[in-house]
Amino acid sequence: MPARAGLSGTLRENIVALATREDEENARAPWSERLARVITAFTGSMVFVWVHVAIVAAWIAVNLGWLPGPRFDPSFVILASAASVEAIFLSTFVLISQNRMAALADRRADLDLHISLLTEHELTRLAELLHRIAERLEVPVDRAELAEIERDVVAGEVLDEIDQHKARGT
Repeated sequence: MPARAGLSGTLRENIVALATREDEENARAPWSERLARVITAFTGSMVFVWVHVAIVAAWIAVNLGWLPGPRFDPSFVILASAASVEAIFLSTFVLISQNRMAALADRRADLDLHISLLTEHELTRLAELLHRIAERLEVPVDRAELAEIERDVVAGEVLDEIDQHKARGT
């Protein structure tokens, strides 16, 4: 892959690694999930819409007598029933797809949280190191602000505080 000006090598490697991981997970997915994905992709396309427009238009034209041929559904009951059954199946495929997307979003959120916590921890260690360097070089620092920066964030405590805040309704 050619280098791009705005992307670091590490970022490019991470993009490739995540894409490769997603491809591997898609390949390991059960056949039913892969089938649902293909069906959902097709039914969410304009080709699907145009095929339906053509079928429904022809159905109506034949059953109103505008086209030659036997009128097999003059009251459109069969058309309505077929559309209802199709809607049931399509909504099921959409729900399967949404469940998969929600699971992927949860995994990405977990990854994002872990990376954020790791970054915060590393920045805290870096602040401590800078504090020691500043002391050694006798550079004045705001001790209260630095003490706050040097405190590690404990994820459980943050979640507890958020839950308490929500429980109070504020």
